[in-house]
Amino acid sequence: MRKTDQPGMTEMEKHTNIDRISNLPWDVLDTILVHMPLKEAARTSLLSSKWRYKWTSLSQFIIDDKCLSSCLSDKVLRWKEIMKIIHQVQSNHSGPIEKFKLAAYCHPIHSDLDQWIQFLTERGIKELILQEFDCVKRFKLPACLFSCPQLSCLELYGCVINLSTSFRGFNSLASLHLAHSSISSGTLEFLIVNCPVLERLTLLNIDHSAVLKINNLNLKYLKIDSKFEDICLKNAPLLSSVDIRLKMIPRHPDQGPACNLVRVIGCLYGIKKLILSTHFLEFLAYNDVPERLPAMLDHLFALDLREVRFDSLKDVRVSFSMLSSAPNLEELIISVSNSSGVLNTVLDFLRAQCLLDTYFNKLKVVKIRGIWGTRTEWEFIKFILSHSPVLEAMTIVKYGGERIPDSLFLQVDRASDHVKVTSLTL
Repeated sequence: MRKTDQPGMTEMEKHTNIDRISNLPWDVLDTILVHMPLKEAARTSLLSSKWRYKWTSLSQFIIDDKCLSSCLSDKVLRWKEIMKIIHQVQSNHSGPIEKFKLAAYCHPIHSDLDQWIQFLTERGIKELILQEFDCVKRFKLPACLFSCPQLSCLELYGCVINLSTSFRGFNSLASLHLAHSSISSGTLEFLIVNCPVLERLTLLNIDHSAVLKINNLNLKYLKIDSKFEDICLKNAPLLSSVDIRLKMIPRHPDQGPACNLVRVIGCLYGIKKLILSTHFLEFLAYNDVPERLPAMLDHLFALDLREVRFDSLKDVRVSFSMLSSAPNLEELIISVSNSSGVLNTVLDFLRAQCLLDTYFNKLKVVKIRGIWGTRTEWEFIKFILSHSPVLEAMTIVKYGGERIPDSLFLQVDRASDHVKVTSLTL
């Protein structure tokens, strides 16, 4: 892109007329172009014949809705437009492709997607991300994908996962995200254990897996939002952040006398942040729940319990057991499930807790969302206020009706002289 020198031009003018961008090394140009939206990067082809195919040789391709016309709504036609981009890349690309992300609403043709993934594996793909798209039938992943030793990030949506017989593990995979995909319990367990550097695992709406067994010594982050009949985490010593939501009430296999709370949560010795929801709390309450876990969760600083049923003694006992097992807890968040009434057994249990010499000496922030104003909820609030000597802030959000008046809180014994209570209503 250097213009022809005009007669009479000074040396300075000739020097400034040089197209320095075009003469940059390719690795520098690639770094610049991959930080642009792909649609904008493709527009550089209009600059000159030299730039016509530069965008097709990038090391990263992110195809999202920005790449397509906003007027194009038909998901089949949108996939055809995506294939035009892919065909240009296949025709002109000769170097490595480190990252590919598909995040556009479309209806992929499985044979097209299969061929494209084969192309990516031949180019040394490191990050493959297939996000939400329209899939009436699950896409069966090609076997070649499981022969990518350099793969470091894998995110799949709407896929069928069957490991090939030649699979020897993903030795570089640090992040695995599976959503709306089909994989058997045994295959999932085998996949996880054969990712030795795996740090992050996300499982959303997984089919055909009844039991989840985590056996990975390097795993640090786990998120589950799916249907499982049983979960075992005892071989994941480095887990520091766990978020579990079950979409069904699990059946209880013959596990002997062991309490699920002790068996599943009691082994998370390094846990720092724990988010547990609805049916999973009921799952944890299976068999006798201890007052506290055999080994304290000394590193747990944030506990988030969602959809707690204050009319269920099981939910309440599990919640208190975890609270009593976290001596260094700093933040407690609780969202309340719709209550069907007040059970005297729950009320008696809460009142008994208020009499115990149990204090949360590190607890600073408490947020309770969605209360309905029942006596059991109020007893719990009183318990926290009277057993948290360094509490700084408590926020309570009530569903419907009037908020809890400040005068009522003034009647409660407080272990902390500095706590600020904020009462809201929705």
